[in-house]
Amino acid sequence: MQILTWQSLSDPQRSQALMRSPMTQSQQLEQDVSQIINTVISQGDQALIDYSQAFDGITLDSIKLDDNTIKQAIDNVNDTLKAAIDQAMTNISRFHRAQQFQNIDIASNGIRCELRSEAIEKVGLYIPGGSAPLISTVMMLALPAKIAGCQQRVLVSPPPIDDAIIYAATACGIEEIYQVGGAQAIAALAFGTESVPKVDKIFGPGNRFVTEAKRNVSQDPRTLVSIDMPAGPSEVLVIADSQANPDFVAADLLSQAEHGPDSQVILVTDSMTLAKQVNIALDKQLAQLSRVDIATQALAQSRTLVVNTLIEAVQVSNQYGPEHLIIQTQSPRTLLKDIRAAGSVFLGAYTPESVGDYASGTNHVLPTYGHSRTVSSLSLSDFCRRFTVQELSPQGLAHLSDTVMTLAAAEQLDAHKQAVAIRLANMNIADDAL
Repeated sequence: MQILTWQSLSDPQRSQALMRSPMTQSQQLEQDVSQIINTVISQGDQALIDYSQAFDGITLDSIKLDDNTIKQAIDNVNDTLKAAIDQAMTNISRFHRAQQFQNIDIASNGIRCELRSEAIEKVGLYIPGGSAPLISTVMMLALPAKIAGCQQRVLVSPPPIDDAIIYAATACGIEEIYQVGGAQAIAALAFGTESVPKVDKIFGPGNRFVTEAKRNVSQDPRTLVSIDMPAGPSEVLVIADSQANPDFVAADLLSQAEHGPDSQVILVTDSMTLAKQVNIALDKQLAQLSRVDIATQALAQSRTLVVNTLIEAVQVSNQYGPEHLIIQTQSPRTLLKDIRAAGSVFLGAYTPESVGDYASGTNHVLPTYGHSRTVSSLSLSDFCRRFTVQELSPQGLAHLSDTVMTLAAAEQLDAHKQAVAIRLANMNIADDAL
């Protein structure tokens, strides 16, 4: 990777060094996706069948997987893989069950206020099926949806769906699996077809067509569907000191670089020696990867930044706002307190990003492209909606009446003031009657 000395860069050059690859967004993409969505709305299942033939080369007899197909897929998965999936599920479930919301109920002076949470009723879970079957994404979406108590959990994935995805989905309590992918799958979840039910919220990563379709439907006035978070190419930033193992660092960088040619990896270190050692390790490990071409393209738009201190490294990281942040230093927790923008943080030499992707228990659906400054990693709360409740006794209303009426008058909202005054008058009449 290109090595840059942070102190030698001008402010524009620093901004350029932290620049991500341009998101593939064009007017043509928007038009193509919009056309797909409108075709699914007008033609329903037939559009899904036609698009599967055109884009996936698959002729579908049925959009929904039947019980026999699911059973056969489960039987095809070997016991070793099943055991790995089961262990990952255990850890993911444990961590997400601990996130269950505790209702808030406060009462004072006849005024009772509550904050409650309830599960989103219908959720759609999109599982990519491109160059690699993302078994782990099934668990990251389906388990929180189940734990949250979402009544209908619909999974979609491009055909042919990998047997392990089907096994994981079934193990996670998914009862509806549909073999449809791309923008057409998002449209089906947002608007519904004869086979695919309409949902309230759509979760899951995908390619640029899926990403644009999620953006489109979430802003379409014809539906009220929402989406999980902004999505973009995968990324990692590693903060490493002079004592870090260069082979470990290189492996972590490559684990993200192999995701896709538009992925980006950044190393920030206070050691020029380590920076050079990591480049040597990258060359050695890269040649051993099955996805060497993809990783090579990603590394071409990635870089190493050499800073003066680890404090400065943290500042650079916060400015970048990575999806994944790995801290391989002698005392990583001393830096954690100053981290302000990261989707998920991995501390220490023996915490590769891979464990978060699969089995540590945290969720790997994370904000990318700098959105970690304001957007959180996926959690149980994303599958729920919070709402408030208030209840006032006559005494409670009397206690608040002057405040409410004064503020309403100041805002020139007479009806708001009257809604209180008319009740006070009624209370006074009742008191007089006694």
